[in-house]
Amino acid sequence: MGILNATPDSFYDGGQNNTIETAIQRAGQIIEEGGDIIDIGAASTRPGAEEISVEEELHRLIPIVKAVAAAYPDAILSVDTYRAVVAAEAIAAGAHIVNDIAGGTMDSDMFATVAKLGVPYILMHIQGTPQTMQHNPEYTDVTADVLLHLSKKVNELKLLGVTDIIVDPGFGFGKTIEQNYQLLNELDQLQLLGYPILAGLSRKGMIYKPLGLTAAEALPGTIAANKIALEKGASVLRVHDVKEAVELVMGYR
Repeated sequence: MGILNATPDSFYDGGQNNTIETAIQRAGQIIEEGGDIIDIGAASTRPGAEEISVEEELHRLIPIVKAVAAAYPDAILSVDTYRAVVAAEAIAAGAHIVNDIAGGTMDSDMFATVAKLGVPYILMHIQGTPQTMQHNPEYTDVTADVLLHLSKKVNELKLLGVTDIIVDPGFGFGKTIEQNYQLLNELDQLQLLGYPILAGLSRKGMIYKPLGLTAAEALPGTIAANKIALEKGASVLRVHDVKEAVELVMGYR
Protein backbone atom coordinates (compact mmCIF):
# COMPACT_ATOMS: atom_id res chain seq x y z
CA MET A 1 0.00 0.00 0.00
CA GLY A 2 1.62 3.21 -1.20
CA ILE A 3 0.85 6.44 0.63
CA LEU A 4 -0.50 9.43 -1.28
CA ASN A 5 -0.85 12.30 1.19
CA ALA A 6 -2.94 15.12 -0.29
CA THR A 7 -2.13 17.22 2.78
CA PRO A 8 -0.01 20.30 3.48
CA ASP A 9 1.13 19.09 6.92
CA SER A 10 1.77 15.34 7.08
CA PHE A 11 4.87 14.46 9.10
CA TYR A 12 7.05 13.24 6.20
CA ASP A 13 5.69 14.31 2.81
CA GLY A 14 3.16 17.01 3.57
CA GLY A 15 2.64 19.43 0.69
CA GLN A 16 4.25 17.25 -1.98
CA ASN A 17 1.11 15.72 -3.48
CA ASN A 18 -1.71 18.14 -2.74
CA THR A 19 -2.42 19.22 -6.32
CA ILE A 20 -4.12 17.07 -8.92
CA GLU A 21 -1.01 17.05 -11.10
CA THR A 22 1.38 16.00 -8.33
CA ALA A 23 -1.13 13.48 -6.94
CA ILE A 24 -1.45 11.79 -10.34
CA GLN A 25 2.34 11.70 -10.60
CA ARG A 26 2.61 10.12 -7.15
CA ALA A 27 -0.08 7.56 -8.01
CA GLY A 28 1.81 6.66 -11.17
CA GLN A 29 5.01 6.26 -9.18
CA ILE A 30 3.30 3.90 -6.71
CA ILE A 31 1.99 1.76 -9.56
CA GLU A 32 5.29 1.80 -11.46
CA GLU A 33 7.18 0.71 -8.35
CA GLY A 34 4.85 -2.24 -7.79
CA GLY A 35 2.33 -0.98 -5.26
CA ASP A 36 -0.95 -2.88 -5.01
CA ILE A 37 -3.06 -0.21 -3.29
CA ILE A 38 -2.92 3.60 -3.39
CA ASP A 39 -3.95 5.06 -0.03
CA ILE A 40 -5.19 8.63 -0.43
CA GLY A 41 -5.62 10.89 2.57
CA ALA A 42 -6.36 14.60 2.85
CA ALA A 43 -6.36 15.20 6.61
CA SER A 44 -3.14 14.75 8.56
CA THR A 45 -3.42 12.44 11.57
CA ARG A 46 0.12 12.89 12.86
CA PRO A 47 0.38 13.44 16.64
CA GLY A 48 -0.98 16.86 17.51
CA ALA A 49 -2.30 17.55 14.01
CA GLU A 50 -4.93 20.27 13.81
CA GLU A 51 -8.36 18.92 12.91
CA ILE A 52 -9.78 20.29 9.68
CA SER A 53 -13.44 20.65 8.77
CA VAL A 54 -15.40 18.07 6.80
CA GLU A 55 -15.76 20.61 4.01
CA GLU A 56 -12.01 21.18 3.81
CA GLU A 57 -11.28 17.45 3.79
CA LEU A 58 -13.77 16.91 0.98
CA HIS A 59 -12.39 19.91 -0.94
CA ARG A 60 -8.88 18.47 -0.79
CA LEU A 61 -9.75 14.82 -1.28
CA ILE A 62 -12.54 14.28 -3.78
CA PRO A 63 -10.98 15.98 -6.85
CA ILE A 64 -7.81 13.95 -6.32
CA VAL A 65 -9.69 10.65 -5.92
CA LYS A 66 -11.61 11.39 -9.12
CA ALA A 67 -8.47 12.36 -11.00
CA VAL A 68 -6.45 9.32 -9.88
CA ALA A 69 -9.37 6.98 -10.62
CA ALA A 70 -9.68 8.46 -14.11
CA ALA A 71 -5.94 8.36 -14.80
CA TYR A 72 -5.50 4.80 -13.50
CA PRO A 73 -8.88 3.05 -13.81
CA ASP A 74 -7.44 -0.37 -12.89
CA ALA A 75 -5.77 0.84 -9.69
CA ILE A 76 -7.13 -0.08 -6.27
CA LEU A 77 -7.69 3.05 -4.22
CA SER A 78 -8.23 3.27 -0.49
CA VAL A 79 -9.33 6.45 1.25
CA ASP A 80 -7.73 7.39 4.55
CA THR A 81 -10.47 9.06 6.60
CA TYR A 82 -12.27 8.67 9.91
CA ARG A 83 -15.42 10.46 8.74
CA ALA A 84 -18.36 8.50 7.34
CA VAL A 85 -19.56 11.21 4.99
CA VAL A 86 -16.06 11.59 3.52
CA ALA A 87 -15.79 7.83 3.11
CA ALA A 88 -19.11 7.70 1.24
CA GLU A 89 -18.18 10.61 -1.05
CA ALA A 90 -14.78 9.08 -1.80
CA ILE A 91 -16.24 5.70 -2.69
CA ALA A 92 -18.72 7.45 -4.99
CA ALA A 93 -15.76 9.29 -6.56
CA GLY A 94 -13.92 6.07 -7.41
CA ALA A 95 -12.23 4.72 -4.26
CA HIS A 96 -12.64 1.08 -3.30
CA ILE A 97 -11.55 0.67 0.35
CA VAL A 98 -12.14 2.69 3.53
CA ASN A 99 -9.05 3.04 5.74
CA ASP A 100 -10.23 4.40 9.11
CA ILE A 101 -7.47 5.35 11.56
CA ALA A 102 -10.08 5.73 14.30
CA GLY A 103 -11.70 2.32 13.86
CA GLY A 104 -15.15 3.85 14.15
CA THR A 105 -14.43 5.65 17.42
CA MET A 106 -14.49 9.20 16.00
CA ASP A 107 -17.66 8.87 13.91
CA SER A 108 -20.55 6.76 15.16
CA ASP A 109 -21.93 6.49 11.62
CA MET A 110 -18.81 4.91 10.13
CA PHE A 111 -19.64 1.22 10.62
CA ALA A 112 -23.19 1.56 9.27
CA THR A 113 -21.89 3.58 6.33
CA VAL A 114 -19.29 0.93 5.45
CA ALA A 115 -21.97 -1.76 5.71
CA LYS A 116 -24.21 0.21 3.34
CA LEU A 117 -21.35 0.83 0.90
CA GLY A 118 -20.38 -2.85 0.88
CA VAL A 119 -16.65 -2.13 0.57
CA PRO A 120 -13.58 -3.50 2.38
CA TYR A 121 -12.76 -1.75 5.65
CA ILE A 122 -9.44 -1.25 7.40
CA LEU A 123 -10.07 -1.25 11.14
CA MET A 124 -7.29 0.50 13.07
CA HIS A 125 -6.73 0.84 16.81
CA ILE A 126 -6.20 4.27 18.31
CA GLN A 127 -6.22 5.49 21.90
CA GLY A 128 -7.68 8.99 22.00
CA THR A 129 -7.58 11.26 18.95
CA PRO A 130 -4.68 12.59 16.86
CA GLN A 131 -4.78 15.71 19.04
CA THR A 132 -4.52 13.77 22.35
CA MET A 133 -3.23 10.28 21.57
CA GLN A 134 0.37 10.82 22.64
CA HIS A 135 -0.55 12.42 25.98
CA ASN A 136 0.62 9.61 28.28
CA PRO A 137 -1.00 6.54 26.63
CA GLU A 138 -1.63 3.78 29.17
CA TYR A 139 -2.44 0.07 28.84
CA THR A 140 -2.62 -2.91 31.15
CA ASP A 141 -0.91 -4.92 28.41
CA VAL A 142 -0.77 -3.12 25.07
CA THR A 143 -1.01 -6.20 22.85
CA ALA A 144 -3.81 -7.79 24.85
CA ASP A 145 -5.69 -4.49 25.08
CA VAL A 146 -5.39 -3.79 21.36
CA LEU A 147 -6.44 -7.35 20.52
CA LEU A 148 -9.51 -7.11 22.78
CA HIS A 149 -10.49 -3.72 21.35
CA LEU A 150 -10.18 -4.92 17.75
CA SER A 151 -12.09 -8.10 18.57
CA LYS A 152 -15.02 -6.10 19.93
CA LYS A 153 -15.04 -3.82 16.89
CA VAL A 154 -14.85 -6.79 14.50
CA ASN A 155 -17.93 -8.25 16.20
CA GLU A 156 -19.78 -4.94 15.80
CA LEU A 157 -18.92 -4.90 12.10
CA LYS A 158 -19.96 -8.53 11.59
CA LEU A 159 -23.35 -7.84 13.17
CA LEU A 160 -23.85 -5.17 10.49
CA GLY A 161 -22.81 -7.58 7.75
CA VAL A 162 -19.28 -6.26 7.21
CA THR A 163 -16.91 -9.20 6.78
CA ASP A 164 -14.24 -7.88 4.38
CA ILE A 165 -11.98 -6.48 7.10
CA ILE A 166 -8.27 -5.75 7.49
CA VAL A 167 -7.00 -5.10 11.03
CA ASP A 168 -4.30 -2.57 11.93
CA PRO A 169 -2.80 -2.28 15.44
CA GLY A 170 -2.14 1.43 14.90
CA PHE A 171 1.57 1.85 15.44
CA GLY A 172 2.19 5.36 16.78
CA PHE A 173 -1.48 6.10 17.45
CA GLY A 174 -1.68 6.39 21.22
CA LYS A 175 1.36 4.25 22.04
CA THR A 176 4.77 4.96 23.52
CA ILE A 177 7.88 3.83 21.67
CA GLU A 178 8.17 0.87 24.05
CA GLN A 179 4.51 -0.07 23.52
CA ASN A 180 4.97 0.12 19.74
CA TYR A 181 7.85 -2.34 19.89
CA GLN A 182 5.95 -4.72 22.13
CA LEU A 183 3.11 -4.64 19.60
CA LEU A 184 5.52 -5.29 16.75
CA ASN A 185 7.17 -8.18 18.58
CA GLU A 186 3.76 -9.70 19.38
CA LEU A 187 2.01 -8.79 16.11
CA ASP A 188 1.37 -12.47 15.36
CA GLN A 189 -1.22 -12.51 18.16
CA LEU A 190 -3.53 -10.44 15.95
CA GLN A 191 -3.83 -13.48 13.68
CA LEU A 192 -6.28 -14.80 16.30
CA LEU A 193 -8.83 -12.39 14.79
CA GLY A 194 -8.76 -14.30 11.51
CA TYR A 195 -8.32 -11.26 9.26
CA PRO A 196 -5.38 -9.87 7.26
CA ILE A 197 -3.07 -7.58 9.23
CA LEU A 198 -1.86 -4.19 8.01
CA ALA A 199 1.37 -2.73 9.40
CA GLY A 200 1.86 1.02 9.11
CA LEU A 201 5.42 1.60 10.29
CA SER A 202 6.84 3.75 7.53
CA ARG A 203 9.28 6.42 8.76
CA LYS A 204 7.47 6.76 12.13
CA GLY A 205 8.92 8.20 15.30
CA MET A 206 9.29 4.77 16.88
CA ILE A 207 11.98 4.12 14.25
CA TYR A 208 13.92 7.37 14.04
CA LYS A 209 13.58 8.90 17.51
CA PRO A 210 15.53 6.21 19.42
CA LEU A 211 18.33 6.63 16.87
CA GLY A 212 18.41 10.42 17.07
CA LEU A 213 17.47 10.69 13.40
CA THR A 214 14.71 12.37 11.38
CA ALA A 215 11.88 10.88 9.34
CA ALA A 216 13.92 11.61 6.20
CA GLU A 217 16.67 9.31 7.51
CA ALA A 218 14.39 6.48 8.59
CA LEU A 219 14.25 4.30 5.46
CA PRO A 220 16.72 1.60 6.66
CA GLY A 221 14.88 1.33 9.99
CA THR A 222 11.56 1.17 8.18
CA ILE A 223 12.77 -1.75 6.06
CA ALA A 224 13.97 -3.58 9.18
CA ALA A 225 10.68 -3.00 11.00
CA ASN A 226 8.66 -4.09 7.96
CA LYS A 227 10.68 -7.30 7.76
CA ILE A 228 9.76 -8.09 11.35
CA ALA A 229 6.11 -7.29 10.58
CA LEU A 230 6.13 -9.72 7.64
CA GLU A 231 7.68 -12.42 9.81
CA LYS A 232 4.95 -11.82 12.40
CA GLY A 233 2.14 -12.27 9.87
CA ALA A 234 1.47 -8.87 8.30
CA SER A 235 -0.26 -9.09 4.91
CA VAL A 236 -0.18 -5.41 3.96
CA LEU A 237 2.65 -2.90 4.39
CA ARG A 238 1.58 0.75 4.28
CA VAL A 239 4.65 2.66 3.08
CA HIS A 240 6.05 5.85 1.64
CA ASP A 241 8.85 3.99 -0.16
CA VAL A 242 7.09 1.48 -2.40
CA LYS A 243 10.06 0.24 -4.43
CA GLU A 244 12.03 -0.73 -1.34
CA ALA A 245 9.01 -2.40 0.27
CA VAL A 246 8.29 -4.42 -2.88
CA GLU A 247 11.90 -5.56 -2.98
CA LEU A 248 11.63 -6.60 0.67
CA VAL A 249 8.47 -8.58 0.02
CA MET A 250 9.97 -10.31 -3.01
CA GLY A 251 13.05 -11.25 -1.00
CA TYR A 252 10.94 -12.42 1.92
CA ARG A 253 8.92 -14.69 -0.37
